[in-house]
Amino acid sequence: QVQVVESGGGLVQPGGSLRLSCEASGSIFSIITMGWYRQAPGKQRGLVATVTRGGSTNYADSVKGRFTISRDSTKDHKNMVYLQMNSLKPEDTAVYFCNIYGSDYSVDPGIFRDYWGQGTQVTVSS
Repeated sequence: QVQVVESGGGLVQPGGSLRLSCEASGSIFSIITMGWYRQAPGKQRGLVATVTRGGSTNYADSVKGRFTISRDSTKDHKNMVYLQMNSLKPEDTAVYFCNIYGSDYSVDPGIFRDYWGQGTQVTVSS
């Protein structure tokens, strides 16, 4: 079974910074893409940023230049992804979800699907 766990959310003032972390563990076999999505109250969940196995990144226009996604490439932490959030704005307030697109060796290493974390709250307010 694959587990996805986020950490690092909290309350921050406008202009401040936060760093989110996410780790995929358990029977994860292969990861194609890791990413972050967010959902504000009354809105649909939407893309924040993704990073592929090859290191290619994609960002929502609203966070370009302020957020940076990175994937840990070290052997001991290769299933971790981070989101560095700078110059935070009140409109960044949302629950942030980590997404893993990968496969589970306990099910079928050749079948890929989305795995989601429980989400972590980010609140930007003075």
